Amino acid sequence: MWTSATVITFVRTIAAVVLAASAAHQGSLKLLVIALVVYWAGDSLDGAVARWRDEETRIGGVLDIFSDRLCAAAFYVGLAFLQPDLSPAIFVYLAEFMVIDCFLSISYLAWPIKSPNYFYVIDRTLWRWNWSHPGKALNSGLFAILLLVTGWMWVGLVIATALLVMKCVSLARLLRIGLPVPR
Repeated sequence: MWTSATVITFVRTIAAVVLAASAAHQGSLKLLVIALVVYWAGDSLDGAVARWRDEETRIGGVLDIFSDRLCAAAFYVGLAFLQPDLSPAIFVYLAEFMVIDCFLSISYLAWPIKSPNYFYVIDRTLWRWNWSHPGKALNSGLFAILLLVTGWMWVGLVIATALLVMKCVSLARLLRIGLPVPR
């Protein structure tokens, strides 16, 4: 369980959550953005280190997925606290990311692959939509950046709803493939 990558995951998660909580307490959007950068940079770093050191483990993948959810929740709840007018878009996004995307992301455990990054061996389309580099950028980066840059709740709500629909389509595709789970 304790690899260089999981240590990075723990450190980036603690740092991002503490920064987001401090940002909400201090009313600082700048500190909240720093929390988001720590989350994203740490998430990229832990995966890169795991692959570089040949330390990818299935349990490390699960830890990363759950840590991503905590970091995202801390950031978005902080953003809703600081900019309450964005709350409708934020909470649609959180429902999609915390529940449907989480289920999709841990579904890799039903197959003998190390993480969702290798889901292309199961279904290339699902992988492309959800875990390829462009898929990951569209699924997490686009929403946060547009909310921060524009502050337009309606644009965020349209994007969050589109992501929710795409994740529901992904879930339907996953269920058609069938999860090889013992009864």
